Amino acid sequence: MTEPHDTVTITPYTDGPLIVRGAAQLIDEHGEPIARHRRTVALCRCGASAIKPWCDGTHKLSGFRTEPPAA
Repeated sequence: MTEPHDTVTITPYTDGPLIVRGAAQLIDEHGEPIARHRRTVALCRCGASAIKPWCDGTHKLSGFRTEPPAA
C-alpha cells in the first residue's frame, strides 16, 4: 500500500532518533522554518548531537535509552 504524497509520519526508534518522513515543516524555537534537504530526516532525541536538530549518531556513544533501566 502506498501513502499519499502529503502523508507525514514520525517514528521513534528505540534508543535513537525520531524519523520524520514526508513534507513536515520543522520550526525552530524562534518560529522560523528549519531548511530540510531531504524528504526523510532523523531528529535528535538525546540532546547530544553536534548538528541539532539532526541526529548525528551520538546517542550510541552517550548511552541514551528511551526506556528506563530495569529495577
